[in-house]
Amino acid sequence: MEEQQPQTKPELTPAQTRVLASLIEKEMTTPEQYPLTLRALTAACNQKSNRNPVMSLTEGDVKEALDDLRYEQHLVWHVDQAGSRVSKYRHALLKAYNLNPRELAVLCELLLRGPQTQGELRTHCERLAPFESVAAVGDTLRELCDWAGAPLVVQLPPGPGRREPRYAHCLGRPEDLEASAQADAAERARPAATATPSREARISALESELADLRSDLAALRAQFDTFRRQFE
Repeated sequence: MEEQQPQTKPELTPAQTRVLASLIEKEMTTPEQYPLTLRALTAACNQKSNRNPVMSLTEGDVKEALDDLRYEQHLVWHVDQAGSRVSKYRHALLKAYNLNPRELAVLCELLLRGPQTQGELRTHCERLAPFESVAAVGDTLRELCDWAGAPLVVQLPPGPGRREPRYAHCLGRPEDLEASAQADAAERARPAATATPSREARISALESELADLRSDLAALRAQFDTFRRQFE
């Protein structure tokens, strides 16, 4: 088994980020199916749930990312299992950075979904490593922000109309991290521009629909009465 460690913090491409995060996720959520074959890993990368953005990687894309993570970044190991002819892969992030389960869970969710608040991370990490409070998430984030050598996580300013700061991982290329933060800010700003209708507006709309239904019912009754009188 390969055990080289990265000499410097990596600058992962979006495909490499998704591959690494998917390996971490599946180890923590479905350990009985881990390590992963290329086909299983490709399916994990392209999941529509628990992913932002949703991606559509081919097996060739995933294999290229695996090779880079394995030979250049030293963040993935190839696993030879007795009796298996299919290649399988596992991540080496724990070996590289000596993370505890909570740190690994937070980093995994940031890799999978992009920038998030402490509250969002607590909710999303529930399936990986539950936190008893938002404050506990904050403690873990501070450890990742103050990581020896270089931070693994960075705090971002709140999005438009928001009070809570967001956090992002630092393992990607600077241009990709900036693009992800900008896309996240734009996505979070969109609901403010198309605000949910007020309670009064919803009630008004329901009353209008009810009036229309009553009008239709009255018209049907009139038509039925006219039809019935033909046989009296």
